[in-house]
Amino acid sequence: METLLSSLRITVATMVICVGGYTGVVWAVGQAAAPDLADGSLITAPDGTIIGSRQVAQAFTQPRYFWSRPSAVDYNAAGAGGSNKSPTSTDLTDRAKETVAAYGATPENPLPAELAAASGAGLDPHITERAARYQAERIARARQLPVDRINQLIDRSAFSPGGVLTPDRLVNVLEMNLALDNAAAP
Repeated sequence: METLLSSLRITVATMVICVGGYTGVVWAVGQAAAPDLADGSLITAPDGTIIGSRQVAQAFTQPRYFWSRPSAVDYNAAGAGGSNKSPTSTDLTDRAKETVAAYGATPENPLPAELAAASGAGLDPHITERAARYQAERIARARQLPVDRINQLIDRSAFSPGGVLTPDRLVNVLEMNLALDNAAAP
């Protein structure tokens, strides 16, 4: 009986230290070092409603918005992951054909590969500047704006996360779409 009680005490102490203590320390360090990132990089409306996260892609399908990369997990952050399908999979081929058709890509105007292929986690919130510019004409037409205005928004929003080490500048799709909505507001 004494051995059982000792084992239970050790088990409880280990759980308190490893589960509660470690989690508390990681949370506190995150809150102190980068509270916005630790809280999910949430974007909120003026009334406090959460619009989305800067770190998780959302599905946009209306022609008036930038479209994110395809997602193998249907943009579900609780189930992040790739499709684990072979490049020869007919499912992937069919999805890619549908995507290419939705963008209206042609051999003369090929679709950037990232817009037809999901990222590893299926939740990448960024696209390259090139992929954003590929969509600018469709968005300008849908919003009845000059393409130059869309390209100016892309120029203002594009960034290089790795500085000179990053070959392509990126744009955050959700932030770009919010900028589009704000630019169209009276």
